[in-house]
Amino acid sequence: MSEYDDILHLNRPQYPDFPPMSIHDRAAQFSPFAALVGYDEAVAETVRYTDARREISEEELTDLNKKLNELKEKLSLRPSVTVHYFVPDSRKDGGSYKTKKGNVRTIDEYNNIIVFADGDKIAISDTYTIVFEE
Repeated sequence: MSEYDDILHLNRPQYPDFPPMSIHDRAAQFSPFAALVGYDEAVAETVRYTDARREISEEELTDLNKKLNELKEKLSLRPSVTVHYFVPDSRKDGGSYKTKKGNVRTIDEYNNIIVFADGDKIAISDTYTIVFEE
């Protein structure tokens, strides 16, 4: 015999002032909630990996300057190049390395950027290598 035998056979109480709650509403009472709004996003942002920006060597800088001069000479031909460059992260230290392949429209010397025919722009200070496509 159990200590609840006297109430096991009874139905749930019904109140005329309060209609029975739907199953959906009853389930919502026990659903989890975010006590700290934005906490999950903050953790995900902290865990997100970024690359450290590496310093360019003197040899690489010399090669890059030669390629930029060659690019200036060939601008009228809209040369096809592949540029390896660094994109700084807007939220935290570091960033990521990207590769852009396309035809160069111009070099904006005032803003120090390479402008591609499709409108993309890459800062020369973020550029690591330029490879001409044949």
